[in-house]
Amino acid sequence: MAAPAAAKRPRWPPAAAAAAEPNKRHRTAAAAPMADASASAEPRPRLHPYRREPPPPHQQQQQPLLPGLPDHLAQLCLAPLPPRLLHAVCRPWRRLISSPSFPPYLSLYAVLDAGATTDAAVTFAAYDAVAGRWDELPAPPMPSPPPRLWHPSFLSRRLPLQSVSAAGRLVLVAGSTHSLTPALPHPVVFDPSAQRWRLGPRFPFAPRRWCAAGAARGRVFVAGGVGAGYDATDARSAATWDPAAVASSSSPEWEPLPPMRDCRFSRDAAEAVCSGGKVCMVSLRGRGAKEGAVYDLAAGRWEDMPPGMLAGWKGSAAAAGDGDDTIYVVDEERGALRAYDWGGDRWRTVVESERLKGAAEMAAGGGRVCVAADGGAKVIVIDVTPQKPTWRAAPPPMWEVAAPEGKRVVALHVLPRMPRAE
Repeated sequence: MAAPAAAKRPRWPPAAAAAAEPNKRHRTAAAAPMADASASAEPRPRLHPYRREPPPPHQQQQQPLLPGLPDHLAQLCLAPLPPRLLHAVCRPWRRLISSPSFPPYLSLYAVLDAGATTDAAVTFAAYDAVAGRWDELPAPPMPSPPPRLWHPSFLSRRLPLQSVSAAGRLVLVAGSTHSLTPALPHPVVFDPSAQRWRLGPRFPFAPRRWCAAGAARGRVFVAGGVGAGYDATDARSAATWDPAAVASSSSPEWEPLPPMRDCRFSRDAAEAVCSGGKVCMVSLRGRGAKEGAVYDLAAGRWEDMPPGMLAGWKGSAAAAGDGDDTIYVVDEERGALRAYDWGGDRWRTVVESERLKGAAEMAAGGGRVCVAADGGAKVIVIDVTPQKPTWRAAPPPMWEVAAPEGKRVVALHVLPRMPRAE
């Protein structure tokens, strides 16, 4: 939406034009030669006498955010308003919400795949819900050979590329090359505020092709997994790392954790979900036989997973991690989104929909649960904020976001939005 138009006021002809054409009520013969002279000159386009011409771009002054207030005070007044409302009003307000000084709101980030029939590299994009568009992220500094999602011998199964959102950053932790060897000797970190990638410190163990990965209180959590080959010591190892320490003076090294009780978490790529000061994970997605494990961050020890949690963990899982300790799991066969109750050791159904069937990836944050559906062709967004009690319970609002054209969503994350120029 363009900025509000300036107030209109009459514009009188300049004095030279008035002299060239005397008042018609007192026209004399002497005025004819002047008219002939003006007619012989080069014609000029006739402007509307009551319309003011816009000034040149270099003379235009930036419109204030709120008339009568300095911009730094106006920003304090506008910051509590929803970004979507600010975006719809005027250009200065759109520039404000896109500037680094505006409090960052959350956006949806996706790891994207072009399909098994192409040899294109993995790409990354961020969805700005206010502007309603996907913005491609810069290419990360991948090692050589880079991680791949498909292999000629496994066309029916995508190779895992595991990513974690921690401390407001996107972190790649595990993947495979075309030769089926570990692809990432270092974690690769993307900072939305700086809009650039960085390399983290080397892993304290052998690089992984897959593992159990997640975020725990702003730190990257990695446990178990498989490297170039199976190793029992690596399959029981675990460590954490703070990605916010990449650019700080504090020590950015990994901190080892007590080894796991056994090697059960080397079968498949697994999600580690933090809730209530505990990191929870299962060894296999779906409805197959699986084992669970819980790491108590305060006590520093491994525990058994509650039986009710293990029985209901039937798909991809996520937790918001922003003060909300709820663990969400989407049952990919029934199309049901469930939330775990620690007190009762049971799962309650939040919503059940055909659109959630076959969901493979999900993320949570800001009162929203985002689920990749239809093979990654779209993302289902579910509003899980507490609703006002009514006499008739209504399902939570749901809407869809199409994936970028020609791409499929491999992983989802909820992170602060990237500042950008309007």
